[in-house]
Amino acid sequence: MNQKTRELCESILEDPGYLGLRRKIDTFLADESAKQLYRNLAEKGEHLQHKQQQGVQLSREEIADYEKDRDALVANPVAAGFVEAQQNLHQVQETVNQYISKTLELGRVPSDEEMEGCCGGGGHSCGCSH
Repeated sequence: MNQKTRELCESILEDPGYLGLRRKIDTFLADESAKQLYRNLAEKGEHLQHKQQQGVQLSREEIADYEKDRDALVANPVAAGFVEAQQNLHQVQETVNQYISKTLELGRVPSDEEMEGCCGGGGHSCGCSH
């Protein structure tokens, strides 16, 4: 089974779609200003979430400051490409996981119809029974 798993991983790595996502990630990792925009937004988001969890009401200024940073991130094509690539890679992972789970459940490769509504069946939310 290790050989087949390795072959699956190699197929994913050779897929043109994956290679495009990987380029976006590598471009982001080489761009200090884009990484700083991402870090700033992540830190502010964590700080605001922590405050909310503590029951502290967020001020309009805090929210506006966060939204300003979010808008700056989205306006930066390298940072926005990184976020998009992350989301797409997560989708690939979910799709593979759903297909593997369904295959193990059925004892065979599932049909497209059997995957309808699963992450692998058109990007819907994961409502597949496993």
